[in-house]
Amino acid sequence: MPAKTLKNKEYSLPSSSMEPTDSIAFFNSNADTSYLCFGKGTSISFEQSIDFNALQAFITAHKGKFIYGYLSYDVKNSIEQLTSSNTDHLHFPVLYFHVPETVVKTEQGNQVIIQGVETPEAMHFIASFFRRLKTKTCDSGTGSFHARISKEEYLKAVNKLKEHIQRGDIYEINFCQEYFSEQVELTDPVSVYATINTVTQAPFSVYLQHDQFHAFCGSPERFLQKKGATVRSQPIKGTARRGATENEDEYLKTELVNNPKERSENVMIVDLVRNDLSKIAEKGTVTVDELFGVYTYQTVHQLVSTISCQVSEAVSFTDLIKATFPMGSMTGAPKVSAMKLSEQYESFKRGLYSGSIGYILPNGDFDFNVVIRSLLYNSQTNYLSCGVGGAITINSDPEKEYEECETKVRKLLNAVTG
Repeated sequence: MPAKTLKNKEYSLPSSSMEPTDSIAFFNSNADTSYLCFGKGTSISFEQSIDFNALQAFITAHKGKFIYGYLSYDVKNSIEQLTSSNTDHLHFPVLYFHVPETVVKTEQGNQVIIQGVETPEAMHFIASFFRRLKTKTCDSGTGSFHARISKEEYLKAVNKLKEHIQRGDIYEINFCQEYFSEQVELTDPVSVYATINTVTQAPFSVYLQHDQFHAFCGSPERFLQKKGATVRSQPIKGTARRGATENEDEYLKTELVNNPKERSENVMIVDLVRNDLSKIAEKGTVTVDELFGVYTYQTVHQLVSTISCQVSEAVSFTDLIKATFPMGSMTGAPKVSAMKLSEQYESFKRGLYSGSIGYILPNGDFDFNVVIRSLLYNSQTNYLSCGVGGAITINSDPEKEYEECETKVRKLLNAVTG
């Protein structure tokens, strides 16, 4: 049915009346566009190995619909000959995609239903959701976060990984650790997301909930976007804290873009992404559109590069995923060797962290992020998790790598614990 602009009416419900639906997703660019998706609909999910033919059949069967979903990091095991044996504390499905009953697009303040119909129940839900976004709170049920490994254990692991680099096993690796909180009861997850979003203000921000699984994502990074025949990836490698003053901020940006270590990390991942895209690109179309762009976010400065290519109509969504996932910024290089060592030295199962959440538009275009700067929550086990990592190269200083991890997550964790 054609999109319908919402009438300028005042809809309201008591705060306790927003009942959970089959699935909710809110994609927020923190610029001028957002998508709110909700309602019961058709889903596909996998607990372990992925049947890519079944996934593509699901997407094809719902062509012309808005589809959203996620791929956890462990989708890698269905693409490469890899395994994951670290403890899983969250138990998210490995992959989940959903065709929602209702989708509301907000653009420059105008709300339009682009999927579904304007029912009283839908309008109540929309009003209630957006009211909650204005309610920023430190949820009293959050508790305190604990590091899965000590600083000493982190430093020891980084030094061991540098030995692997010295031997030539890998050139670069993304090494991750977990902060977690147990016995957590989040009373209003939407307002928790709103609080996190206030801190991050990220362009690939998402709140997603299905069943007992919640993702509060403040991601600044795009994994993969398709617009027409153009496919684009924008890996982030290189981080600097924000300055206390404008002058310090500018100084830190200049230091970041001129830092040999950060540039080296970035260019290695650019080469990896170029190689991934070349597997499915039209010959001669892989291009580095921007190298070492400095992007400033609410909490950090980042070094971002942009790589694009052209693809034929015969290249499917799953073809693109199998060629490029997991994203190089969360693995290292060479990709498979780095993933094997990550599994060996990390102390937790990444799950949705360093995976991807995104949406497919009715015309087949799509946009997927990298799940970083995020909290993941299982309301059945009351477990709340925050993963964080960074690139390790031969020039890495373990102490500084640890400090970088702290920089990435400190404000995020403080936002929800007070």
